[in-house]
Amino acid sequence: MNKDHPEVKFGKTGVLLINLGTPDSTSWWDIRKYLKEFLSDRRVIEVNPLIWQIILNLFILTFRPSKTAHAYKKIWMKDNNESPLLFFTRNQADKLRKKIGNEKVIIDFAMRYGNPSIRSKLNQLKNDGCDNIVILPLYPQYAAATTATVCDEVYRSLMKMRWQPSLQIIPHYESEPQYIKALINSIEKKIKEISWKPDLIISSYHGIPKSYFDKGDPYHCYCHKTTRLIKEKFTDVEIQLTFQSRFGPQEWLTPYTDKTLESLPSKGIKNLLIICPGFASDCVETLEEINIQGKESFLKSGGTNFDLIPCLNDNPDHINLFEKLVSKHI
Repeated sequence: MNKDHPEVKFGKTGVLLINLGTPDSTSWWDIRKYLKEFLSDRRVIEVNPLIWQIILNLFILTFRPSKTAHAYKKIWMKDNNESPLLFFTRNQADKLRKKIGNEKVIIDFAMRYGNPSIRSKLNQLKNDGCDNIVILPLYPQYAAATTATVCDEVYRSLMKMRWQPSLQIIPHYESEPQYIKALINSIEKKIKEISWKPDLIISSYHGIPKSYFDKGDPYHCYCHKTTRLIKEKFTDVEIQLTFQSRFGPQEWLTPYTDKTLESLPSKGIKNLLIICPGFASDCVETLEEINIQGKESFLKSGGTNFDLIPCLNDNPDHINLFEKLVSKHI
């Protein structure tokens, strides 16, 4: 090689696990910064951007950070000074690295919003010699507001590169048998741990506005497919699908999780388990919205027993699933 030629590293494969994101702390300013990035994404909020930016900056970012900070403080991991989502996503990457990482395969993780950013991690992988990159968005059920916006950010990052790597994206895995089996294992494990028999299991997914579904987003169908496949293999307890985390005045996918939790005791459902199959890691939506707010609502409405089945997080079934999903691309 010509001595004047710049050093070029190549010949490696990078695997990047990407989750939604997290604020850097529970401070008002860090929460506001995170919410601004998240709620400025036009995949997430499909409203006229000029009108939306006025609403966002004048109203939402003035009042919502305090409420969101209060929720995060309830579930924040104080010893690590980080959110559960960051903790588990890092562990997922570390454990996958121990299984399949080597001198030719680099495993890392990034967040769509907040840190570590997708752009910084893609640049790092490229600088380390990765000319093939595999992207695994940690959203089992594809939606434009989740998987597609990850892809958008990946593409924007590659636009800045002179020598782009080859790119492979795993868009969804809602019906992967290993994923379904992992969810069923988590249900059975929880049932063995509790001292009461559940009358019902709620399968709660993050919602999206109904208008997104009407425009052709497949997310609704993927959620129903996952739940149907669980029900086909697990028949001990009835399972009902709901959608959580709605935001704003417009109609979202129904039935709503919060309204369902309020109504179940009056229908004779007093003992309830809830699972959130669409979340790869426990986070504010599962630990605070469901296991604190949801539990309180259910018990106040007359329920007797309530328990949350943990997300798959960094358990072996989940890491084995990731290994299968990415191995065909490395």
